[in-house]
Amino acid sequence: MAKSPRAKAAAGATRADIGVVGGGAAGLSAGIALARAGWSVVLVAPPPQRADGRTVALMAGSVAFLEGIGAWDAVAPHASPLASLSIIDDTDSLLRAPPITFHAGELRLDAFGHNVESATLVRALADVAAATPGLVLVEGSVADVALGETGVRLTTAAGGAIDVALAVGADGRGSKVRAAAGIEAREWSYDQSAVTAILAHDRPHRDTSTEFHTRHGPFTLVPLEGRRSSLVWLTTPRRAEDLHALPAEAFALEVERQAHSMLGAMRLDGPRGLVPMGGLSAKRFAAGRAAIVGEAAHVFPPIGAQGLNLGLRDVAALVAALGRPGGDPGAASKLAAYDASRAGDVRMRTLAVDALNRSLLAGLLPVDALRGAGLMALSAIPPLRRFVMRQGLGAAV
Repeated sequence: MAKSPRAKAAAGATRADIGVVGGGAAGLSAGIALARAGWSVVLVAPPPQRADGRTVALMAGSVAFLEGIGAWDAVAPHASPLASLSIIDDTDSLLRAPPITFHAGELRLDAFGHNVESATLVRALADVAAATPGLVLVEGSVADVALGETGVRLTTAAGGAIDVALAVGADGRGSKVRAAAGIEAREWSYDQSAVTAILAHDRPHRDTSTEFHTRHGPFTLVPLEGRRSSLVWLTTPRRAEDLHALPAEAFALEVERQAHSMLGAMRLDGPRGLVPMGGLSAKRFAAGRAAIVGEAAHVFPPIGAQGLNLGLRDVAALVAALGRPGGDPGAASKLAAYDASRAGDVRMRTLAVDALNRSLLAGLLPVDALRGAGLMALSAIPPLRRFVMRQGLGAAV
C-alpha cells in the first residue's frame, strides 16, 4: 500500500462510519468511492501480494466508474485498449462453430475496455486511496468481526480495534465478514487450473483479445502495451502444473503452439501464476451490519472478463444504496436495497459463465451443437450480437 495517510493498528479503538476489509482492487475501489461520497472510512488490508502474471480487462463501465472516483488517471498509463474480441472454437469437435469477432466500433466505441496487470492496478489504486480525504488505511489483517445491533467491531491481528456502523467485506472467497454476518455461500470446484503469464511476441496483437475454446477450457491472450499479451490458460490441474514448471523458453513455445503461432514467436516477459479453478455464489449480499462485494460475494472462472467488473458494479450499487452521509450506513433498509440491486446481475452472469465453462468440459455432441449454434447466431444476427456485447460490457456504473 502507499505510505500516507495510514493508521497503525494499536491499542484503543479507531472510529469511522464504514470499515472496509480487503485491499485488492475491489476493496480499494470501495474505500475510495465511499470516502469520496462523504463517509468516514477505515480500510484494513495486508500488504499487496507479489505479481503473478494476472491481468484484468476493465470494461467500459468499469473505466467510467474509476473515472468517477478519480482513479482512472492513475491507472490509464498502464492500460492497453481492447478494440476487438475474438472467439475461436478449438475443441476439435465435429460441430465446431466458425470464428467470431466482436468490434467495439459496432457500439460506436473506440474500445470495449482496457487490460492492465492486476498488481499494477492495485498499486495505482493504493496510491489514490492514500491521497483520498476521509479514508484511513490500516496495514494488517482482521482477526475478528463482531456484528452488533448498533455497530461492528473489527479487531486486527495486531490487537487494534476499529468501531464502525457498517462493515464491507472485500476479503475474498474466504471472507471473514461474510462468515460473521452468517451469509451462506455455495462453493464448487472445476477439474481445471489456470496458468497465467505475461508474454512478448513478434507479431502485433492489433488490440484484439483472442479466446480459444479448448476441450479443457478457454485459452485467452489479451493485449498489453506494445507487442505483449497476458495469458490465461485453463486446462487440467496436472497439465497446468507441468506447464507452470517448464523452463521459460519451453513454456513460451507451448503457448505459441496452443495459439497456432497467431502472434509469432513468444517469449516469457513476466511472472507466471498457477490458480486452481472454482466458483462461489453468496446467497445474499448483505446481512446484519455487513455488506459484501467482489470475490467475497461471487467467484467464477476468468471467462468473458466478468470478475472484477462485476465487483466494481457491486461497489457502485453499494454507494448508491447508502445515499448521502448523515444517516446510518448500516441501516437495514439501505442494505436491503443493496442486496436487491445485485441479485439479478450476479446470478445471471454466474450462471452464464458456469454454463459456458461446463459446456467446454462436457465433450458431448449435443452440447457442442448448442454452443456452436449460439456462436453462429451471434455471427449472423447483428442486433443480437450488439445486444450481447452491451451485456458483456455491463450496465454503466
